[in-house]
Amino acid sequence: MVVEMSAQSNVAPIIIKKKKSGGGDGHHGGAWKVAYADFVTAMMAFFLLMWLLNATTEKQRKGLADYFSPSIPLSRVSGGGNGAFSGDSMFTEDVKPQSGIGATDEHPTNARQAQGATGLMDASEQSAQEEVFRVVEEELKGLGGESMVSTDLARHIVTRVTDEGLIIELFETEDAALFEDGTAEPTPLFRDLVRMVARVSGTVANGIAIGGHIRSQPVVLAKNPVWELSHARADAARQLLESGGLKSSRIHRITGYADRTLAVENPMRVRNNRVEITLLRK
Repeated sequence: MVVEMSAQSNVAPIIIKKKKSGGGDGHHGGAWKVAYADFVTAMMAFFLLMWLLNATTEKQRKGLADYFSPSIPLSRVSGGGNGAFSGDSMFTEDVKPQSGIGATDEHPTNARQAQGATGLMDASEQSAQEEVFRVVEEELKGLGGESMVSTDLARHIVTRVTDEGLIIELFETEDAALFEDGTAEPTPLFRDLVRMVARVSGTVANGIAIGGHIRSQPVVLAKNPVWELSHARADAARQLLESGGLKSSRIHRITGYADRTLAVENPMRVRNNRVEITLLRK
């Protein structure tokens, strides 16, 4: 019994040490710094985007959007950029045309092609264009005082200047239609309106683009005619312009926009039935 006790007394005691964590790793660690840096970077990119949208023209924004479009073919022929891509600048128009939908098309329109390194015209050219648009607008407004008929015509006209040019909008009202219901047959009102625009536009030499717009139908149709009808109405405007003395060579494009671009919030309002005749910038 004594021997056993001495044997046990020679064994070293086992010590178990428990360490309590301080609980401050979440505050003193570095994970929050990474998240905060990502947040600051995202906010900087957001404000940079807001500034870029405010500081650029519509043509420049189109060029930037086309430049980063994934459908631009990255190839030896057309890279959409310079340097390693061996392509062209997004502002270049007098070079080999793109084969995709990049900054230049094979047959670019004035709205889609860039106007030089800044997307803006020379100051003198821009001033001359603004003067041309001002004269046309004054003539359109001045016609309203000649007779009661001209006053009736003027209430169907709205003009505005954009990056593309001077838009002359001819629109319907609840009591006066521009076309026979559901057709592209012009009413006498629309014929008079287009002839007046042709007479005023004959004093300048700018190219012309015509766009047709249709209101939405109150019911869903199996075969919705808005695309064909909007284009047919735009083409009817072209024929009236040419019969009014406008040279056919000045007409650059005719587009049917269906009911995709609204003039008022309610898509079924007759105010959305309209034809836009644009005097394009040179």
